[in-house]
Amino acid sequence: RKARRGERGPGRRGGGGGGGEWAARPLSSQAEATSFFPLLRRHRRRFRAAAAADSRRRAASSPPAMDALISYKEIFLQYLNKARSLVNEKGAGIEPFQLIASSIAATLLVVWLYMFVTQLDDIKSQAKKRFFRFVRKLPIIGTLVQKQIKKAMNDVISFLPTMDGGRPYVRMLPAKGLSQPELLQQLQEYKSLEKISWKDGKVSGTVYSGEEKLTKLLVKVYEEFAWSNPLHPDVFPDVSKMEAEVIKMTATLFHGGPNACGTMTSGGTESILMACKVYREMAHEKGIKYPEILAPVSAHAAFHKAAHYFGMKMVYIPLTKDMQVDVKEMKRAISKNTAVLVCSAPQYPHGVIDPIEEVAELAVKYKVPLHVDACLGGFLIVFMEKAGFPLKHRFDFRVKGVTSISADTHKYGYAPKGSSVILYSEKEYRHYQFFVSPDWQGGIYVSPAMAGSRPGGIIAGCWATMMYMGEDGYVEATRKIISTARFIESELRKIDNIFVSGKPEVSVIALGSDTFDIFQLVNMLSSKGWNLNVLQCPAGLHICVTLLHTKPGVAEQLLKDIRESVSEVMKDPKAKTSGMGAIYGMAQTIPDRSIIADISHGYLDALYSTEPTTSSNHILNGSPQ
Repeated sequence: RKARRGERGPGRRGGGGGGGEWAARPLSSQAEATSFFPLLRRHRRRFRAAAAADSRRRAASSPPAMDALISYKEIFLQYLNKARSLVNEKGAGIEPFQLIASSIAATLLVVWLYMFVTQLDDIKSQAKKRFFRFVRKLPIIGTLVQKQIKKAMNDVISFLPTMDGGRPYVRMLPAKGLSQPELLQQLQEYKSLEKISWKDGKVSGTVYSGEEKLTKLLVKVYEEFAWSNPLHPDVFPDVSKMEAEVIKMTATLFHGGPNACGTMTSGGTESILMACKVYREMAHEKGIKYPEILAPVSAHAAFHKAAHYFGMKMVYIPLTKDMQVDVKEMKRAISKNTAVLVCSAPQYPHGVIDPIEEVAELAVKYKVPLHVDACLGGFLIVFMEKAGFPLKHRFDFRVKGVTSISADTHKYGYAPKGSSVILYSEKEYRHYQFFVSPDWQGGIYVSPAMAGSRPGGIIAGCWATMMYMGEDGYVEATRKIISTARFIESELRKIDNIFVSGKPEVSVIALGSDTFDIFQLVNMLSSKGWNLNVLQCPAGLHICVTLLHTKPGVAEQLLKDIRESVSEVMKDPKAKTSGMGAIYGMAQTIPDRSIIADISHGYLDALYSTEPTTSSNHILNGSPQ
């Protein structure tokens, strides 16, 4: 038609076949028109054939899965259209405002449910907390609960050592500073508040040496380094050198490799906090929002504290009948959120060493770090073999999979209080512990652990103690302690109506009873001057053997008092427990654990209170009333 009207066609000017020329002029004769249209039809047929061939090629290259997806897509669209029609039909009589309000409410509900489900506490724990919180707000029940809390709080506070004779607290600076004799005299008055004499060996743990020569040495060392601070290594390079040597000596004791490293801390709690902080940072790098700490129920409370501080989740693993962590249960608990596995060597409640080698196999298999908490007995277990008491299984960096170890130098390392060591198998772990503030106006601020300034005198005292003791001194001390602990354990197993929990291997021996309330025994021993550690869940007590208990006659006196106390309790095994033992017994049975927290808050408040108090002859761990 364009050709008949004389319009310009699409052909190329000067193109092949003269297309550019014939499209530019009208056909002059019937013959030309007759020859042109057959040509156009041939081109159309060729184009259609090419298009069909191309379609066949595409169909041949398309996999059957694509056809299936197309079919599913069509089905989905059909159902979507039906759902849309149904919703529109149901909502035909609803106002737009109602639709908007219901949409907002539904969105808020979904967000609340998501936050509820993804919190650190599991759903069961959250439900219990919310339920008990609701119950405590009820008019009548809430009043009764609060009354009982106040009574229990007063009972706990009544056992605190208080100022005898109602002597007042100091609340403000003296107008004129005290002379040295006056100050020393007042210190002796404060010293008289101590009613429990640890030097007699009647206290569990607490003071691990008390040797007079070592005490005098530490006083001299602290005098030399009282003003030092490792925060300033340019001013106090001596302290920095001593700290590095303490860490290296400790790493060597635990068979660390050439890259083993660590830092000193203020105690076992900080060492555990630092290890957990390291593994939290590593978990966050992997995209884990709520990293999980998998620890036995017997693991130190410092792990729970770390989880609380650092936004981690505690996953407690039950124990076997031998008081060791259940490895099978730990394996089941490992998930994509697991940040670290925990074992103790030994654990605090029962003195049992967890199966570290078995747990380490899980750590290697699932590529999860493993921390060994040797805060309590670390400086015993490393010398037990040379002391003649070899352990059955390894616990240190020789075990593949162990990535960090915490060990307290201020316990069986006999260093001054406030010193511990956290060790890592590789330096890359320690880097996650360090803190660096590169943009502070005061300069680039760096610190290795929680504290900034640290007492150099404690570091120097720790170094001096280790050098003073030497390997031979530690081996001999270990021999005495383990021998005494084994003797006490063997004799306790001979006493009827009590049992030894698990199979203690180091210095802690725990007792329980299926016949009477074990807290009655706690009260009886307290009345005889013993200050032992109370356990719960299950109820029990333990003694942590130190060098003070190796003195002649101390262990024998403990066993004698236990035998006599058990005999006395068995005269009336169902008698009601009184004193602090009753409070511990009650605490175990309260399902609302927030009540225990409230009572504990009151106890801590009382420790810091400077209000006038009445004197009390009770001691903290219980006595008959």
